Amino acid sequence: MAAAAERTVPIVRGVGDDQLGNPTPCARWQVRDLLNHLFHVVVTMQGAARKEAVDMSNVPDYLTGGWRDRFAAETERLIAAWSDPAALDGVSPGLGLPQPMVGNLALADLTVHGWDLATATGQPYRPDDAAVEALLPFIEQMAPTGRQMGAFLDEAKAPADAGDFERLLAVSGRTPA
Repeated sequence: MAAAAERTVPIVRGVGDDQLGNPTPCARWQVRDLLNHLFHVVVTMQGAARKEAVDMSNVPDYLTGGWRDRFAAETERLIAAWSDPAALDGVSPGLGLPQPMVGNLALADLTVHGWDLATATGQPYRPDDAAVEALLPFIEQMAPTGRQMGAFLDEAKAPADAGDFERLLAVSGRTPA
């Protein structure tokens, strides 16, 4: 999670105020919407690590004064929360999923939405290889449910010579090109 955050936090810091209305690879979201969603995931998943109830509805507007620095600080709190070995024990009371899967949800958001934001704002993005290796089978497993819930689009076609990250993006409904 720390390695994924190292890649995504600079992307968030690099988003200009004039880019908040840009479209993103997430068809229904502009950059502002995606930033608020990712911020909400980072804040909410801290509690999920402590096995607190998770409420992903009612996403507030996090993009007020100093939001880039706050995002970085909240991401550090997320990493600290999931660094506690007890965070991976048991089942999430709010989500009903094994805690390791919940942690992977946070990792997936940091990684995939980092790419989404970079793509939407013209920034380079290179994911952490270990995160991608851990996430690809997880995303492949979760994709059908993700599509039913509207979190993923239909699987996109990845090039024949696609690497793991391009395949991960395609499975999640993004066009890796």
